[in-house]
Amino acid sequence: QVQLVESGGGLVQAGDSLRLSCAASGDIAPLYVMGWFRQAPEKEREFVAAMRWIGDSILYADSVKGRFTISRDNARNTLYLQMNNLLPEDTAVYYCAQRRNLLLPTSPGGYPYWGQGTQVSVSS
Repeated sequence: QVQLVESGGGLVQAGDSLRLSCAASGDIAPLYVMGWFRQAPEKEREFVAAMRWIGDSILYADSVKGRFTISRDNARNTLYLQMNNLLPEDTAVYYCAQRRNLLLPTSPGGYPYWGQGTQVSVSS
C-alpha cells in the first residue's frame, strides 16, 4: 500500500503563489500516475492536474491551465503543484492521488490511493 502525504498549503492573497508537495512512501514501485484534486466546501472533488511518473504526459483542468504547474522529483518520490496567480475560487482542500495504471483519468474514482489533503485559502 502506498502512503501519500501532502504539505505546503496555507492562507494567501489573490495573486500570490504556493507550492504543494506530495511525498509518496510504502509500496510505491511503480508509481505510474499521480495527480492533484481539490474540493471546496459543499462542492464535489474536482480534477486539477495529473502526470505519468515516467515520460511527459501531463493533463490540466482548464481552470488552472497557465497558472498551475505539476512536476515530480523521481529520486524523492515527490509530486509538486506550483500554483501561481491564485484566485479566491482556488480555495479548497487539495488532495494528492495515485494509481497503478498508465491511463490519466480525471475522475476521482480512477485513483485508489489518496493523501489526507492540505488546505489552500485565497483571500480577495
